[in-house]
Amino acid sequence: MRGPRRHFTHSKVLAWVAFDRMVRSVERFGREGPVARWRATRDEIFADILAHGYDAERNTFVQAYGSRELDAALLLIPQVRFLPWDDPRVAGTVDAVNRELCEGGFVKRYRPGVGSSDDGLPGDEGAFLACSFWLADALHGVGRRREAVELFERLAGLANDVGLLAEEFDPVARRQLGNVPQAFTHLALVNAARHLSGARSATPVLRQPRVRGDG
Repeated sequence: MRGPRRHFTHSKVLAWVAFDRMVRSVERFGREGPVARWRATRDEIFADILAHGYDAERNTFVQAYGSRELDAALLLIPQVRFLPWDDPRVAGTVDAVNRELCEGGFVKRYRPGVGSSDDGLPGDEGAFLACSFWLADALHGVGRRREAVELFERLAGLANDVGLLAEEFDPVARRQLGNVPQAFTHLALVNAARHLSGARSATPVLRQPRVRGDG
């Protein structure tokens, strides 16, 4: 973002991921490291995100602390094992993204020029295909399989004559935009296809301690 510095929720979640994986490397694989300090930092970040990155009134995580804007990257919260798929805050976030970031059946990363989504760039852009596949994956994760399959099949059907997808899609002009091919789009497609075909999606191995205001 080219706007003011903010505490972006997805960035905080990835900081949690870093410490969580370091803790697991010690606990599960016998690696060496100051695991007590890492565990404390991980738990501190976890509590901070729930306290400041979640809008209880709307039952959704938000793009940045103190913001009411959304970011499609929030759909990845259960994928990285921050919360389980059956957590109501995950379902609420999926609903909110589906409701507020979808345009013409495709998902925008965020709404440019609004609140914490002011990226400093003029005009608008197309919907990100990776984000749209994230939504298909997330719909499946929260138990809405029929919707997930319908969205996935529609997205996969956009591939060109050699089976490649671009970075974005313009739902008005009905054409692909941006980098072609886009690796992130294909990665999101492959992950969604695996989960829809029965592969186990990411689920938490370690439950986080309950903190004040947590469920």
